[in-house]
Amino acid sequence: MSKLRVAIIFGGKSTEHQVSLQSAKNIINELDRTKFDLCLIGINEQGQWHEYSETDYLLNSDNPKTISLSKPLRAVAIIPGSVKKQFISLEDGQALPQIDVVFPIVHGAYGEDGTLQGLLHMIDMPYVGPNIMSSAACMDKDITKRLLDGAGLAVAPFITIMAHQINDIHYNEMVRQLGLPLFIKPANLGSSVGISKVNNEEEFNAALEMAFEYDLKVIVESAIVGREIECAVLGNEDPQVSPCGEIVLNDAFYAYNTKYIDEDGAKVVVPAVMDEKTSLHIRQVALKAYRVLNCLGMARVDVFLTQDNRVVINEINTLPGFTNISMYPKLWQSAGLGYQSLITKLIELALDHHRKTTVLKTKCEL
Repeated sequence: MSKLRVAIIFGGKSTEHQVSLQSAKNIINELDRTKFDLCLIGINEQGQWHEYSETDYLLNSDNPKTISLSKPLRAVAIIPGSVKKQFISLEDGQALPQIDVVFPIVHGAYGEDGTLQGLLHMIDMPYVGPNIMSSAACMDKDITKRLLDGAGLAVAPFITIMAHQINDIHYNEMVRQLGLPLFIKPANLGSSVGISKVNNEEEFNAALEMAFEYDLKVIVESAIVGREIECAVLGNEDPQVSPCGEIVLNDAFYAYNTKYIDEDGAKVVVPAVMDEKTSLHIRQVALKAYRVLNCLGMARVDVFLTQDNRVVINEINTLPGFTNISMYPKLWQSAGLGYQSLITKLIELALDHHRKTTVLKTKCEL
């Protein structure tokens, strides 16, 4: 039986470029080579696509602060349309060996916001993870909250501010509506980039200014006091939910530095210590949220568990990290699904969904 050729697309023009490199390294190392051949497509910080050698694609691969792409083999481009060999070399115009499925692990803007998914959809390429709509909706915290709230799921009270409205925003009015402390978040970033916790007007103004450096839409959110719990969801029509995990913080909140740089900033507890009834309720909420956003393949659902046992959804991450400390693979490992088997399952889910879409009509028969 011939092996399928998997393209891992990683890097990207976003603030999460280095996180993506860390995730890609682990996926590449754990890919089952008895089933899959490999093609590495790295996107540099200028947005250029290149093919890389498996033996030389990263510099400083063990240092999350300085990890970077190595020297590429050649620049590549995509030819749209349902042809067999869509990836070509820009040097000689020759097609790369046929790619059967893509595992996109480009975190943040242009990677998990529906942009890359749309490009892959246009070339009729199976890919791991949710589709265009789900990816875009889950990336935008404003849209995510509106959809979840409309489905009867609890989210933190929030106000959305657009960049052109900044001069009309008054600190005292925000506090009157949302209380203190407040969280200021760019609406379309992940990995806690650009997020601030504020307790006074000076901090509020500085946080708004910083958030608008990253996005044209910003969320001002009430602080929710509670345990930070995460669930991994896996599947298409019949998704499964992992045991709950917990982030126990030593820092003020789960910021980028805490997640990826400072090893002492937080402790990951898998499985989370809680009674079975509470665990079941959280997992049911996570599953409902996954379905409300019409997710496919995978997502990580992050919630707060308050002292009175309310479950408040924080966010849904459709392209969760696969770094050494990332929760998504750890949660499935705790359920008995190993790293390699998880990656294989995600690829199988992508191929299964693509097969179902290929039979859909694309012409109106009159």
